[in-house]
Amino acid sequence: MPQWVWLTAVAATTYLVAGLGGLIAGAVLTAVIYHIVKQGRRNKALRQATEALSNGLGGVVDELRAGAHPAVAAEGAAQDTPAPAAEVLKAAAATSRLGGDVERTLKDLRQPLLESAVDQLAKAWHVSAKHGVALADVLDATRRDLDQRAAFQRQVHARMAGPRASAAVLAGLPVFGVLLGELSGARPLEVLLNTTAGQVLIVLGAVFLAAGLWWTKRITEVQP
Repeated sequence: MPQWVWLTAVAATTYLVAGLGGLIAGAVLTAVIYHIVKQGRRNKALRQATEALSNGLGGVVDELRAGAHPAVAAEGAAQDTPAPAAEVLKAAAATSRLGGDVERTLKDLRQPLLESAVDQLAKAWHVSAKHGVALADVLDATRRDLDQRAAFQRQVHARMAGPRASAAVLAGLPVFGVLLGELSGARPLEVLLNTTAGQVLIVLGAVFLAAGLWWTKRITEVQP
């Protein structure tokens, strides 16, 4: 069944159960949570891609120091490197084999997950070609820098696990409070769902909750 059918069904059900305020609140929270999850997945994929490129560069450096041609070294390392890092090494290998401008090839390469790392790699290749520095040395320096950045990102991400968990608990407290009110006989749901003031409060609560979730994500998620 198409996704839009599910979305329409959920929106209609939410409107019938919680009214217009509930529908707006649900849309706000859904949009923010979707953005948070999507950004978290992208950051994770970016970290993995950067680590893969770093490992691939390690293979290139080993081959170069063993006397291999840059094209052969990059192509061999690409075979043991997952995408999208493998595409970067393959592009460098193909251009190097043809005697082309590897720096230009890398700068023109479209790899959203590796844009910063590929730009750094292109500059390293430029330094080697222009100033005669051993390619193995500049690539090894690039690899070490990528490793250090990846290690820092992993460390910060791990240390922020506690604050993220605390924020998730705090985000659930309003729902717990409403449920507790229902159990105690205060009937907050009747006010929220069946009165104009309650509908306004639902929307305001959702906006504040969404803002808190977004801000928590922003200050606890290290950007690769």
